[in-house]
Amino acid sequence: MPHQDSAFRPRQAWTIAVLLAFMMLVNFLDKVVIGLVGVPMTQELDLSPTEFGLIGGALHWLFAISAVVGGFLANRRPTRTLLLGMGLFWALIQLPMLFASSLWMIVACRVLLGIGEGPASPVATHALYKWFPDDRRSLPVALLHSGSAMGLLVAGAMIPWISLNYGWRTNFAVLAAIGLVWCGLWLLLGREGTLDTLRRNQPSAPQDEARVPYRRLLSDSSVLGNYACHFAANWSLALTLTWVPSYLEIGLGIDPLKTGHMFVMFVIVTTPLSLLMAWLSQRLMSRGVPSRLARGAFVSLCLIAGGLFSSALMLTELSVTTRIIALTLSGGLALVMYSVGPAMLAEFTPSSQRGGILAIGNAVASLAGLSAPVVTGLLVHGAGAGHPQGYAQGFFVCGGVMIVAGLIGLVAMNPQRSRERLAQDEVPVACSRA
Repeated sequence: MPHQDSAFRPRQAWTIAVLLAFMMLVNFLDKVVIGLVGVPMTQELDLSPTEFGLIGGALHWLFAISAVVGGFLANRRPTRTLLLGMGLFWALIQLPMLFASSLWMIVACRVLLGIGEGPASPVATHALYKWFPDDRRSLPVALLHSGSAMGLLVAGAMIPWISLNYGWRTNFAVLAAIGLVWCGLWLLLGREGTLDTLRRNQPSAPQDEARVPYRRLLSDSSVLGNYACHFAANWSLALTLTWVPSYLEIGLGIDPLKTGHMFVMFVIVTTPLSLLMAWLSQRLMSRGVPSRLARGAFVSLCLIAGGLFSSALMLTELSVTTRIIALTLSGGLALVMYSVGPAMLAEFTPSSQRGGILAIGNAVASLAGLSAPVVTGLLVHGAGAGHPQGYAQGFFVCGGVMIVAGLIGLVAMNPQRSRERLAQDEVPVACSRA
């Protein structure tokens, strides 16, 4: 599409992509900190595994509602302003954790953080899509979510060390400071993309001049399949952020600093793996492979493979090294959904509705973030604190969720077919707003 290429400004676009990747790094530091301070926090506050699972899931109690609200705001308001407001809120909400002394105070802080973080991924993705045309979106979104993975790397190296030397609460002051640094950089360098606006002025792009009824978008098989796969990927991610550090330290007997090092190794493998897979999907698209295969089947097969690796942790004869490899591959393959999945939705969703559709997907996925820590906590509690079999059961459930979602995706996701069907239901913007 020539009009898209002429509007594309690579240097500015990649600057925004790097800034947003840094934002997702901050976002994931805020999320993963609870998992990495879980052992000393549990010991100090005398929490049971079920109570700790409650804390792990609290981030997602209102996550879905805030994700949808934020996504629909992004349809009508500048993403630059929305992202700055979110970043400031994340930084400030860390500070009460310096004094939190009860289960419910910590839960309240995590619920409020979830409200602020709910719209982060869909709004950031929507912001990126204002800078990159469709055939160039997989890699920048993979970079966006590699920022999330880098958050795990920084967390694994930093948080256990801070906890051992300065106490687990000090981490929250450090996270607040890092968040404020990002806000300063975004205020100076962040800009709103213009690609959508320029494209709407092109007569050859009717999709961006029309809207599709939400009831049609939300009943489309590609959207539903995409949401199912996003749910499964988020189940894997929530399990990783909340329970993997405890599994390594308590279930496998690895000391706290080495647990942090394991998180670093996790990122060193999963980040290049996620980027490689996103590049491969984009490469297939550029060679003319239909997106049903290059995106839909590609993501689905990654989830199925990741689910098999996760389920394999139920095997009692596996060595510690093999378990860590299986965890790493499972998590890395699940991450592919975060870069390729949104690009599928953007193929057939009008840009004026894209933020909302991405946000609803994030809201559906957040239900997995709410469920996975609690379900796993119940399994760990049932097996007895410190018994590795309870953790293994949690990973087995995660594997089942990923495999089922991958099979649904294989059948349901066909972006070209969805684009053709939804084109028949497009309504001019002026009429749809009347």
